[in-house]
Amino acid sequence: MSLQSKKIFAMVAYEKCDPGQCDPEEGICAAAKACPYKVMKQMDGAFEPPMVFHDMCMGCWDCIEACPLDAVRIKEVS
Repeated sequence: MSLQSKKIFAMVAYEKCDPGQCDPEEGICAAAKACPYKVMKQMDGAFEPPMVFHDMCMGCWDCIEACPLDAVRIKEVS
């Protein structure tokens, strides 16, 4: 039996991401806040872009809908 790697997950476009625009007072990323599985986190603190734990992404896409900057998108690996 062989294990296959996950082929679809959320990805952050860091050139577009700016948590300070999502929440000017506290710098909380709207996409990370919306992730029900907590696999998108601001590891480096407020006002920093979030990281996605790709292998744990469930593909609910709540993060994509929540991002006001369109900085989160679906990444498919073939």
